Amino acid sequence: SSSKGSTAPFASSNSMIAARKSKPEWRCPAQQLEPEVHIPSQTQDPCLDWAVAVHLKASDIPAHSSRGSLRGFLEAPEKLLKHSAIPSAPAGGPKATQITPEADLKENPPKSVAVSSVLKNQSAVEKLPERAGPGGRALGQQQWAAGVISSCWHSWNRLARVRNALREARHAHLENFHSRAKHLAANWNRIRTSRRTIIHIPSLGYSQHIREHIPDLALQQNLQMGRLCDILDANVDVIYICPLALSEELLQYYNKLLGLRAAVRSGNPEDTADLQDRFKILTPEAINSFPEHRLSLATVLRYSPRTMQRLQALLQGRDAYVVGGVPHLDDLAVADELQVPLLGSEPAVAQLYSTKSGSKRIFGSAGVPTPPGEWGIHSREQLLRALSQLVLDNLEVRRWLFKVDDERGGDGTAFCDVTSHLECYPCIQRERQGHGPEVGRESRARELALVKISQELPGLLAQHVQPVNEKRFPTWEKFLQTFLTQGGVIEAFPFSASVTNLTVDLLIEPTGDVTLLSSGDQLHAEGPLRSSGTTIPQRSVDPEVLKALCSKIGEACKSKGVLGYFSVDFVAFTHPQTREQQVWATDLDLCYSDQLALTQLLLYVTDGNLDCGSSCLQGPLGSKESKSQRVQHEGTKPLAPGSPRCAVASSQLRHSSLSGISYNLLLHTCKARGIGFDLQEKQGTVFVLYEDQKRHRLGMITIGEDLQGVLLTFARNLFIIHQEISAPNMQGETNFKMAIRDIEAILGVAAENKLRLEEEQPWEADALKE
Repeated sequence: SSSKGSTAPFASSNSMIAARKSKPEWRCPAQQLEPEVHIPSQTQDPCLDWAVAVHLKASDIPAHSSRGSLRGFLEAPEKLLKHSAIPSAPAGGPKATQITPEADLKENPPKSVAVSSVLKNQSAVEKLPERAGPGGRALGQQQWAAGVISSCWHSWNRLARVRNALREARHAHLENFHSRAKHLAANWNRIRTSRRTIIHIPSLGYSQHIREHIPDLALQQNLQMGRLCDILDANVDVIYICPLALSEELLQYYNKLLGLRAAVRSGNPEDTADLQDRFKILTPEAINSFPEHRLSLATVLRYSPRTMQRLQALLQGRDAYVVGGVPHLDDLAVADELQVPLLGSEPAVAQLYSTKSGSKRIFGSAGVPTPPGEWGIHSREQLLRALSQLVLDNLEVRRWLFKVDDERGGDGTAFCDVTSHLECYPCIQRERQGHGPEVGRESRARELALVKISQELPGLLAQHVQPVNEKRFPTWEKFLQTFLTQGGVIEAFPFSASVTNLTVDLLIEPTGDVTLLSSGDQLHAEGPLRSSGTTIPQRSVDPEVLKALCSKIGEACKSKGVLGYFSVDFVAFTHPQTREQQVWATDLDLCYSDQLALTQLLLYVTDGNLDCGSSCLQGPLGSKESKSQRVQHEGTKPLAPGSPRCAVASSQLRHSSLSGISYNLLLHTCKARGIGFDLQEKQGTVFVLYEDQKRHRLGMITIGEDLQGVLLTFARNLFIIHQEISAPNMQGETNFKMAIRDIEAILGVAAENKLRLEEEQPWEADALKE
């Protein structure tokens, strides 16, 4: 057990029982000794074919206080095996192999591996070395080896029992998850309108090989502080499980921010309230117990008994449910121990359909448009064959994307402008124009074209593919190794000069109803394939078209067993030939998104309402707007219920120089430079603070009446903060400048396309004017 009394999970069984894959040949197990002991002849000496040794790293078997220490249990046989070099018998040689004389046999096995545990005639064997004279040492060596064998045998048996117990526990967690989900569905209409507690666990339950490549995993799991704003509903109390230990300064910041609710409604800064009884921020005590394991937040919480006990006390006698992040088996274990339902998908379902290939299955089932592509690719030959056919069938597509199935946030994406480097492309184009697009798929010309393309592709890809995360994948071969190991998809990038990515957040309620919660057009400060923020609500697609697509996807997800929060990514572009807008569904994430958390905070500080069906964000009238409308409409007609709002929001802002300034000083500096939130007008800027150790990341929401205005304000804020925290000779590592350039490009495109949109896309033009 650890000194703090916290408990740790068992390590993966892969490293502990790797020897099972090639079992040693046990030619003379101790259990076969006859009751009457005799000294065997030289040719009958028992020998051991020790093909596999036990290799254990300290990090492989963490201590588990409630079930004993597996590591301590295996240390003894591990140590003994390392010092007992017992080679195999020579192939074809009848002579038995001796224990090597170099082996240090001075140290006897400990009591826990005594020979008595495997011998029936214990007393006779223990006296044998004394009676045997010079031969006693040889038999003593065999006796010692028998103890080692016994220790390993019992170790494997104990591990097998542990694995069986874990398997049975997981099965019980899953059964209880389904049972409580049925109860939640039967009582949802009552629960959602009555007093209840929501336990938010923003855990990233990805597979271990993915979590290992997520920098600052704990920080990434704390980007959704906006979940606290669920207390906007007067019937809701929130318990937020935080993966980081927050300082008193940071806790006070959120106490004050959430306490502004009454002031937002009244417009009077004096009307603040203490809402600490409505929300709790709990940090599991085991957050620092597993520094090398990179565990998900749900796993850390599971092995934090004090926090679990406090949760049980807080939930006693109350309706409650858990809202997690990326589902993991330990989410089920936590919910089961707390005896509350989990509003989310079964982990196996989420893992299957959150992959790139899995999302293609959902989109295919929904019948929504998707990019030309191929999914479920696991071999080099399959990749080259599929890409050759895709290039030939879609000659207008210049850029092709390669997406690793299990990766997140664009890290597992690479792209290549294939036709720009394909030497046979002009020739194939001429042939296509000569034969026409209706040429049969099995025609001779097609076969020759496929051969030409497939011959060029290996060298072309090796030279011209660009991974998005070049630090992790410096070469195509490095990327390809991961791509083929995990599987992946090939996907066309839109063949248009104007491309917009957007994200829609949805909820499948326990009753089966599908609800749109948020929508936003993505910002791309770090390249076109990695989202860095969003403008809320989305303005790039007709909301009726988007609603219809989301409804189909929601129904398809529901039919596959998906439950709870999820988000869908789309890409919208104007077809260069038809001049009509096309919308493709591209990605599916079966978890609570950063955009949704930012939207919750946006609605909290504006007292607004977001209608995704019409892509309209309405907020109460500010003081200036109220006076203006009273003068304009007095005696004519009732005042409008609110005024349109829009926002720019990002959870991905980073600047290394932020660590050199405290949050209090940063906020005072921003206030002095005009960066703040106006409670009366319900406009301005709100910061999301994540941690105060490194302090190199923050979130920011800028709210205003029109999109161009809030984009300019957002860029201005970044510029001012960069100026205030950077020394002239030390600018720091940041994405502020890239975000500013992205916004400048958006504003330039908006001005350039304004007239064209008025002619071709009236709805988009109206949105742009707003």
